[in-house]
Amino acid sequence: MHQPLSYVHPGAKIANNVVIEPFVTIDKNVTIGKGSWIGSNVTVMEGATIGENCRIFPGAVISAIPQDLKFGGEKSEVIIGDNTTIRECVTINRGTKATGKTEIGNNCLLMAYCHVAHDCYIGNNCIIVNGVALGGHITIGDWVIIGGLSAIHQFVHIGSHAMISGGALVRKDVPPFVKAAREPLSFVGINSIGLRRRGFKDEKIQEIQNIYRILFQSNKNTTQAIAKIEAELPASPEKDNIISFIQNSGRGIMKGYIQN
Repeated sequence: MHQPLSYVHPGAKIANNVVIEPFVTIDKNVTIGKGSWIGSNVTVMEGATIGENCRIFPGAVISAIPQDLKFGGEKSEVIIGDNTTIRECVTINRGTKATGKTEIGNNCLLMAYCHVAHDCYIGNNCIIVNGVALGGHITIGDWVIIGGLSAIHQFVHIGSHAMISGGALVRKDVPPFVKAAREPLSFVGINSIGLRRRGFKDEKIQEIQNIYRILFQSNKNTTQAIAKIEAELPASPEKDNIISFIQNSGRGIMKGYIQN
C-alpha cells in the first residue's frame, strides 16, 4: 500500500504488501519485492530492483545516475537483495556500461550516510557502518564489516570475512579473513571472533592464522610467501581462496604487520 502523498510511477512493479510512506518518489522501471518498507522521503529512481523484506529509511536515494563524467545515459541498474536494511540518507548509484549494475546482496546493513558508487558489488551479510564512502568498481565479499567513516578507493577488492577499522583509508586490496587497521592500512591479525561466530572451528582458524603468519610476518616477499604456503601447508578451500585472491589482486594487497 502507498500513501496518497507519495508518487509511484504507473510502470513500477510493487508487490501488494509493500508499505510506502508519505513523500516517497518511485520512478519507472522499479521493482520492489513483498514485505518491504519504504520510509518517508525516500527516492527510488529508474532501474532499481529491491528484494523482499527490505527496509529503506528516510532520505535514502536509490539508483541515481553515476557520479561519473564518462556516463553517457546508458541503461543500467541497482539490484538489492532480500532482507537488506538501508538507513537514513544512504546513496546508491546505478552502474555504467562497464558492468551495467551496482549490486548489494542479502541480509546487509548499510548505516546512515553511506555512499555506494557505480558498478560496486557488495556480497551477503555485510555491515557498512555510518559515513563509509565506496568509490566505483569496488568488490566486497560476504560477511565483511567496514568501520565508520572509512573511504575505499575505486577498484579495491575486499575479501570475505574481513573487518576494517573505522576511519580507514583503503587504497589496496584486503584479503579474506583478516582485520585491517592503522595508517597506512595494515594487517593486524585475522578476524577470529567473527569467524567463530560464523561456525569456523578452532583448527580452521589456526590454519588461516598459519597462512597469514607466513604471508605477513615471515620477512618474505609475496611470491616467496605464497610458494612456502603452497609447499608446506595442507590443501583447503580457505588456503585456495587466500592464494587466489592475492594472485588476482589488481591493486596489490595491503601492507603486512607493522609493529608500533
